[in-house]
Order: sequence, then structure tokens, then C-alpha cells
Amino acid sequence: MKITKIITLFLLTTFSVVAQKKISVEEIYTGAFRAKGMDALQSMKNTNQYTVLNTDRTTKSQQIDLYDFATLKKVSTLIDTKNFKELSENGIDSYVFSNDEKQILIANNSNQIFRHSFTADYFLYDMVSQKIAGFLGQVQEPTFSPDGTKIAYAKANDLYIYDIASRNTTRVTNDGAKNAIINGITDWVYEEEFAFVRAFDWSMDSKKLAYIRFDESEVPQFSMDMYKKDLYPTSDTFKYPKAGEKNALVSLHIYNLNGNISQPINLGNYSDFYIARMKWTNDANLVSVQVLNRHQDNLDLIFVDATTANAKVVLNEKDKAYVDVTDNLTFLKDNSFIWTSEKDGYNHIYLYDKNGKLKNQVTKGNWEVTSYYGFDEKTKTVFYQSVENGSILRDVYKISLDGKKKVKLSSQVGTNAATFSPDFTYFINTYSSATVPPTYTLNSSKDGKQAQEIVNNTALVDKLKKYDLPAKEFFELTTEKGHKLNAWMIKPKDFDATKKYPVFMYQYSGPGSQEVANNWLDTNDMWFMMLSQQGYIIACVDGRGTGYKGAAFKKCTQKELGKFEVEDQIDAAKVIGNYAYVDKSRIGIFGWSYGGFMSSNCLFKGADVFKMAIAVAPVTNWRFYDSIYTERYMTTPQENASGYDENSPINHVSKLKGNFLLIHGTADDNVHVQNSMQMIEALVQANKQFDWAIYPDKNHGIYGGKTRIQLFNKMTNYIKEKL
Repeated sequence: MKITKIITLFLLTTFSVVAQKKISVEEIYTGAFRAKGMDALQSMKNTNQYTVLNTDRTTKSQQIDLYDFATLKKVSTLIDTKNFKELSENGIDSYVFSNDEKQILIANNSNQIFRHSFTADYFLYDMVSQKIAGFLGQVQEPTFSPDGTKIAYAKANDLYIYDIASRNTTRVTNDGAKNAIINGITDWVYEEEFAFVRAFDWSMDSKKLAYIRFDESEVPQFSMDMYKKDLYPTSDTFKYPKAGEKNALVSLHIYNLNGNISQPINLGNYSDFYIARMKWTNDANLVSVQVLNRHQDNLDLIFVDATTANAKVVLNEKDKAYVDVTDNLTFLKDNSFIWTSEKDGYNHIYLYDKNGKLKNQVTKGNWEVTSYYGFDEKTKTVFYQSVENGSILRDVYKISLDGKKKVKLSSQVGTNAATFSPDFTYFINTYSSATVPPTYTLNSSKDGKQAQEIVNNTALVDKLKKYDLPAKEFFELTTEKGHKLNAWMIKPKDFDATKKYPVFMYQYSGPGSQEVANNWLDTNDMWFMMLSQQGYIIACVDGRGTGYKGAAFKKCTQKELGKFEVEDQIDAAKVIGNYAYVDKSRIGIFGWSYGGFMSSNCLFKGADVFKMAIAVAPVTNWRFYDSIYTERYMTTPQENASGYDENSPINHVSKLKGNFLLIHGTADDNVHVQNSMQMIEALVQANKQFDWAIYPDKNHGIYGGKTRIQLFNKMTNYIKEKL
């Protein structure tokens, strides 16, 4: 009897060891757990079809394939790189159609500049003749005119127009110069914080080109040493306005192709302002501009008459904190427009007439619209995504323009996102949850019913079964101060409630962000699963200041970045530390970028709560960060010195008691390595012991080659040693 028991126990133990295969950092960061998707999917405008960029691994060629929305069957291959020597070597990086969809601009040999910007070689493919009909070498943002006869593009800070028929090029501007004047392309801070690069746009009649000019001559210059493998480092210099410093002077210009003349536009009596968006209306003579004051609490939507140069404010948005800038502006045929706003305390959709008079609030409720998908003119229907069913969930809806006949189109609990067909009869729904990897299905826009599955990740599910991963548990955590915060927790698969476990907390915490969401696991999640296999509980809490719970919750951190967010992480750690199965003496915290700012602050200010922290690419003093982002939430250092200084971790280094690992890339154009260097010096002068790692020539993402593998192994080992 005893022998039988021993054998049984041995077999069970052996089985459990076999059943749970261990995750490795190498697997995670070489893409072993990457989910399948639909690459470069684009809906067509004129037919109920879409294109996908596919790769033939046998021939090592790429194809832009055309599919039918109704059947999901391939209709044709629009172009195959193997048939064109110009494309066969470097392939297709991206592509864009002309309005009539008879021409394609194909990009390859792309060279990244900053986060969104790049130059590339562009080939013009004529679908009628099936020939490469033109070439533009290393240019930015080439854009077809609406009539498809011309292409506007930027090169070396100037704008040009290429005539397709004659192959002649007209130079629109002549004063572009590095670190001085930029025409039609945004400067660094606009690109990073307003998230757009192309600052020019065609009028609907293809006769005019509106563009923004940036004069950054007086913006302070930042330089980064690039080490590479050369004997002497080189210096990369660019204009970077830090909080409270001079911004680029911006101006609006309209270029008339009839006469080749540019006209500057007087937008009004503004000083120190941003042109946060620019877009032509459906009136060929009317261009819309969004002008934002430096504090970003006052936004004017302005209509500019291109004929008279008159500028008229048609809509004004004010906020005690800040006004969010979005791309959710749609002009209807009569030039009335759809707009999103937080003015009732939650982000919702509104309809205004062409003069800016409110016609109707389309969506209402104590929940947020998270994505605006578009408007169907035929049925007068608006399509959108929202968190109506819970702030950690996403669902797809449609609603009539009068705010009636709301229909929920998604059915599964988790995160749903939609790509609609041109006529809005179908949509491709991308669904995932914490337990289900992305699944792509074709659905009817009438009632949301699934017509067909397109892509699933059952192979990934089967693969992960070998690892027997634990669940990500969602819950609401209430702090002692009464704040209710969204949270998740990952416990070891063999969790024993009678044991005491160390806890490793992860967060980002930036304004309007979200880390606690019911969607599929990203690469960080797989690392957390790996740590759980090694006996750690992983927890994540979205504190005050994060998004999708209304404007009041999101904007309560105004002028005090790092105060309430840090307080909430410390308080959350205290709550978690009191769980019977947690060793409260072994709680660590980790974050990247804003999260690194937070994890540093938490370790210093919560010295008796946290045993260790890892901070990657952190802001250590908001005085070092860019003007647009920082001042949106903090105003300027000149106006709010205490808000900056009292909440910056660099000023709290003397409180350090635990273990601290500081990590940064030297070529980080976003959060400069200056932040960490200053922190290092402050820690040294405070006579504090800590650990640090610097990655030469790596940007904010710290990747390339085996960098991520080395980095995450380093952090894993540090956790094992120090927590």
C-alpha cells in the first residue's frame, strides 16, 4: 500500500513537471508567442473590398491581394513584387491608393527618423497599365491629389508637387532648413505629442494645398552622442522644446496651383499657440484648423476661406484641465460635422451644423466612446467603440445620428474592435480577451451576426497548453482612502493560499492610459507569466489619472503628476500586502517611461512598502521633458514650480531604502538619458547604493539584435536576487 502511494505520488509529480513547460525570455523576445493577425489591411473606398499585404515565403515575394468583404475570397493580386525588379529586393513596406484606386504608391527602403516619421523610396504603380510609372527617392508623406493627377510630398523640409502625366516637379517652398524651418512636416514635439507627421492637405478640387510651417530657429537644441563602432562618436542634434522653453512658431499657408502662389493666413489674435490639426472640409474653399493655446485648455475650431483668407471660429472647447485633441472630425455632405468631446464629463459624439451650432448629442451616458469608426451617409448611422459594459471591456456599436436605435454589434466579452467595409454593410471584428488570443471574423453591420471566421490563433492556444499558464484575474481594489481602482493579478499555477508569496507590481499610470484591460496577453504579460512560474505573484493597478472612467477620474492629477498616482500605487501595495498569502516584506514594482517615473517615485516615497523597483527609461524630473506633453498636465515650471519639484523622483533620492535598478538607452530621443544621468548623480551624492544599466545607441524602446533578451534576463535575475 505504501509503495503504491509512493509510485502514484512520483507519477503525479512527474506529470506536473512535464505538464508545465517553462517559459524563457529567449522565447518571448524572439516571437515564439506572437499571435497571427491581418497585415496591412486596408478597406477600399469605391468597392466593397479590402486589401492585405501577403508574403510568399517560398518565392520570398510580397503581394497586395484584393479580397471581397462579402465572401472573404481573394479576387485578385494587384501587384506581386517578383514581377518588378524595382521591388524585388526591398519588397513593400507600406502602400496607399489614389482616390479612384487606379494607382498605388508603394514604399520600400524605409528609414526611420523618429517614432512616426520616416523617409522612403516610393514607386508609382499604374493598375491599368500594370507598370511602374514613376519614382520618388527618399521623400516623406507623398499624398495623391483627390483627382489623382498629382502627388504632394516633403523632402529636406520643403514641399513639392509631382505631376504624374508630365512627370514634372514643382517646388512649393524654398526656405526649408534643418533645425530652422520645416514646411508641411511636423517638428519633433508635434510628431510625438500630437501624433501626426503630415502637416499638409489637398483641397477637394485638387487646386490648393494647405500646409503648416514650423519656424524652430529659437527652439533650444538637444544633442545625443551616437557611439556605433567608430573611433570617434558622432552627435545627433535636433530641436526639442522642454517644459517652459520656446516652441516653434507655427503658421498656416495656402498654396494655389493656379499661379503657384503661397498665401499666409492670419488665424486671429493668438500668441504662443499650436495648430494641432488641419483638414479640408467638403467645401473646396474651406479648410478647418484646430488652434490650441499653450496651456491646452482652450481649443478653437476655425474655418478658413481660402479665397478671402478670412478665418472664423465655429466651435470653442474649454476645460479646467485640458482639451484632448483627436482625429474624430467628420464632415458630412452639407459640411455639418461630427465631433467628440468630454464636455459632459465623458467622451461622447456630437453633431454640429456647418456654422458650429450644436444639433444633437449622439451618444450619452456615464461611459466613454473609445473609438469613432465612421458615418454612413445612406443610413445616417454612426459606428463606434465604447466601454459602456465596463471600463476594462470594449464593444462595437452603431447608433442613428439622432441618438436613437442604438445596436450593440459585438457579442463576446473582452475587447472588440472593428474595420468596416466601404459601404458599412460588413465589418471585420477583432476580438480577444485575457484567455482568448486575437480572432478575426466577418460580421454583418445590420445585427452584428458572424458570417465567417477569417483568422484564428488556435495553434497558439495549443502551443500554450504545454505551458499550463495561470489565469489573469481581474478585480476592483479599494484603498484605505476609499478609491476604487481596476486591477489584475497573476498567481502561480500551483498557488497555495497557505503560503506567503512575493509580489511584483507593474504599472504605467500616465494620464488617460490603461493597463488593466480584458484583452490578449502582450510580450510583457508573457514575461509576467514566466515570473509566476518562478513563484511570484504579479499585480497591476490602474490608479487615479488613468483613462476610460470619465474626465474627473482622468484629470484629477492636473498640475500634480506623480502625486495621486504614486499615492494609489503605495496604497494598493498596502492592500495587497495584507492579503493572507502575500509576504508584505517582498513587494517590488516595475515600469517603463511614465511607469519608470512612477516606480522610482514609489520606491523612494514608499520606502517602507516596496523592497525593490526597476525603472526603465524614466522621466526623473518633468523639467527635462517636452513642452506639449508636460504643460498639458502641469502648465509651465515657471507657473507651477512646486508641482514639478515635489513630485519628481530625483528630489526624493534621500528616502531610498530598497533595491533600485535604473535602465536607459543613450539614443532615447523621447525621454533623454539626461534624466537617468541626473538621477545617478543625485543618488551618488545622497550616498545611496543602486544598480544601473546603459544601452548604447538604443532609443526609448531599447531593442535591436539581442538587446531585449539581454535586458529582460537582466531584470529577471535582479528580481530573483533582490525580491
